Amino acid sequence: MNVLLANKFFFLNGGSERVFSQERNFLLNRGINVVDFSMEDARNFPSDYSTFFVSRIDYYGSMGIWSKLKQGAKFIHSSEAVEKIERIIRRKRPDIAHLHNIYHQLTPSIIPVLKRRGVKVVLTLHDGKLICPSYLMLAGEKPCVACRGRSFWKPLTTHCVGSRGREVLLALEAFWHKWVRSYEQVDLFLSPSRFLAELVSQRVPEEKIRVLHNGVDLSAYPSSSNDDGYALYFGRLSREKGVETLLQAHKYIGNGIKLKVIGTGPLEGELRTRYPEAEFMGYREGEELKTLLADSAFVVVPSEWYENCPMVVLEAMAMGKPVIGSRIGGIPEQIDNGKTGLLFEMGNIGELAEKIKALSVNIDMRQTMGVAARKKVEREYSLDIHCTTLMKMYKELLSKN
Repeated sequence: MNVLLANKFFFLNGGSERVFSQERNFLLNRGINVVDFSMEDARNFPSDYSTFFVSRIDYYGSMGIWSKLKQGAKFIHSSEAVEKIERIIRRKRPDIAHLHNIYHQLTPSIIPVLKRRGVKVVLTLHDGKLICPSYLMLAGEKPCVACRGRSFWKPLTTHCVGSRGREVLLALEAFWHKWVRSYEQVDLFLSPSRFLAELVSQRVPEEKIRVLHNGVDLSAYPSSSNDDGYALYFGRLSREKGVETLLQAHKYIGNGIKLKVIGTGPLEGELRTRYPEAEFMGYREGEELKTLLADSAFVVVPSEWYENCPMVVLEAMAMGKPVIGSRIGGIPEQIDNGKTGLLFEMGNIGELAEKIKALSVNIDMRQTMGVAARKKVEREYSLDIHCTTLMKMYKELLSKN
């Protein structure tokens, strides 16, 4: 079996790249011939196929009007990506192309090329791009699914992106790929949550969608009975992550429990100034991050957008930590309320404060929940289960004419 794996970033840029990397390593360890397709970047992992990668594109850099127009065209259709993937297909003849985040840099223009060459196409849905031009599914500060995979002009009336030029470009991109039926040529869509699968079914036939939860490497995240009594947040410090709601809830409680905040982002400076009660630790990774997670009492995921299947929740549960999470998106599928953690109404500061206080004063409760959380991950979210199921899906797809 030859499998082409495509993702616009070939380094650990976020949770979707972690999923991509885990699947790639599994296939390589199973002796599967893996062909990489991505974008050039100094941070990339080594790859035997890096000469096929498309040139690096930075859509947020400063540039003149003519450069912006040329970049805008590449945003919708990448001739370079089409040409290079043609070369890969001719030389390596992949049986399956498994695509992850390809829009904007690689673009969905590579899908019709793969189909013309007889390659089966699988696409993992990491966000709401198929139904929302901006993929975030946010209008201002509120979750939004108004476009529903067809009304892609709505950003021009709601101004949900915050830039008229970007709103026009995103709408054109969405309508173009709808018109040329780029995504409609995908053979199988993999959704990490039932929530996103239901949303995407507004555009894609249900029989083309399968739920495949993200997986966590249980050996890399061993269960920990340590408990130094602090609540932990780790993730991006941005509005949609709900971190300010958490900080307000923590401030409301007073000196009841310590809160450690790990991560960076656009709100970091402002939040450090306004909430000195919390301990801001900046960016942490690797074993240092795992140690902080292992020693925590519980983890809070206060997201205020449609999370899919966040790895933060899975990693915390794997380490035997209960999670307090927003009742939104795919998070309620991961957390069994009252058993493996607690759920609260998104943005509800008072309710979140109550949940934090309940766990902070009851060590027996959080230890019991932590044990149950680990068992649930072992049962439903292990990386072995994820990858074994993925291989079965590949084989089923290849068996179809």
